Amino acid sequence: MKKARSPIDKNIETAVHELLDSRAESRIYVYLLRKNRARSDEIIRGTKLHPSTVRELLSKMYDNKIIFREKIKTDRIGKNPYLYGAVSPIQLLQRRVKIIESRLNTIANLTGKPNGNKYVQITIDNQEGKP
Repeated sequence: MKKARSPIDKNIETAVHELLDSRAESRIYVYLLRKNRARSDEIIRGTKLHPSTVRELLSKMYDNKIIFREKIKTDRIGKNPYLYGAVSPIQLLQRRVKIIESRLNTIANLTGKPNGNKYVQITIDNQEGKP
């Protein structure tokens, strides 16, 4: 019998989905957060996603610095597999904030002043420890 995902896992995936491009990416990211590190075959089993989808998204997420990887040394013939891990949620949020700032500034300054100056500069401040 299939083990259903808990409502908490679904809520976490939904929140992470707001930061990433797809539900499949959010499932992989949440799985890696929970397991700390995993090989692609473990991620495939754990997320129940198609193997080609997982491999393609792992490559994309690594390129976008959403996950990291390290080679596992084995004595077997063939390629050495990778061990994947997720970057911290704080790093993910900080990157997303930079993207949002950039987009907001682009929109806010579509019509620049005649002398070439910008009207506004939008910055999202990180106020640690402040309510």
